Amino acid sequence: LALASHTNIEIKKSHIFKNMPTETESVAVEVNRGLLKELEDMGFSMARAAWALHHSGNSNLETAVNWIVDHENDSQFDKMPLVEINIEIESPNPSDDTTQARAKELREQARKVREEEETKRERERENERIRAGKEMMETKRIAEENERKRNIALRKAEKDEEKKAREKIMLKVNADKVERKRKLGMPMETKSASTSTPVAPLDTKRRLVSLPSPASKAEEMRECLRSLRRNHKDEDPRIMRRAFETLVMIVRNAAMNPDEEKYRRIRVTNRLFKERVGRFKEGIEFMELCGFKREERSEFLSLSTRDADILRLR
Repeated sequence: LALASHTNIEIKKSHIFKNMPTETESVAVEVNRGLLKELEDMGFSMARAAWALHHSGNSNLETAVNWIVDHENDSQFDKMPLVEINIEIESPNPSDDTTQARAKELREQARKVREEEETKRERERENERIRAGKEMMETKRIAEENERKRNIALRKAEKDEEKKAREKIMLKVNADKVERKRKLGMPMETKSASTSTPVAPLDTKRRLVSLPSPASKAEEMRECLRSLRRNHKDEDPRIMRRAFETLVMIVRNAAMNPDEEKYRRIRVTNRLFKERVGRFKEGIEFMELCGFKREERSEFLSLSTRDADILRLR
């Protein structure tokens, strides 16, 4: 009998330990029924009120409310625990007015805590918005600065290209001048003499009356190009560069292909010609200096082979 009794005791103990519940599942908690009712009257659920009294030791309402506020996001305390209904922890029974005043005070404290936390979160969100706005403005400023630098670099490259094109044209003109003087047996001028000698302005009347020498004709052609650049310095550099390139292309084609009429005959009403050369008075004058003449009752400028100085054009 003693052995059987001992065996039954061991079985009961093992059964008890095996089925012991966890705290959040089926723990029997001791609560003060008066405090529990007051917490329910304040609007808290019975489950959270019971857990609050259990964890605060049934001390007072303020401690229980603070515990609820601190654990308002812990969902495991939404489940109702087992409450020991045969245990009553006595506490003084305050009057209804005192209870209501205390409950109102605790609710106000809880509201202030929530407002302070909400204010703090709103301040953090506002700081985050300000930071994001500053980052966006800084990103935009950097993009605009990079775009400005690219535009400056592009304009500088265009100016450098235009300068190189002008230098190339001048080198070609000077080389042609030296070559013509050499073939004509004229004395070669030194650099100082050529730079100190003033260039005579283009005199169209004198050019129409008398036949100029090759040297003076070349000077007039250079002066005509200078006038084109000087009189239209406010034009877009790309437009002026295109005008110079078109003139050089027309003269080169006529010089290299003197037997082909299509290179010696230019329609002045052609749209591309008018846009690039024809709308500049100096451009037409330069072509006339090169030997092109306006045909009577015609819209063509033509270069006659007997009037053309092929060496000068080359």
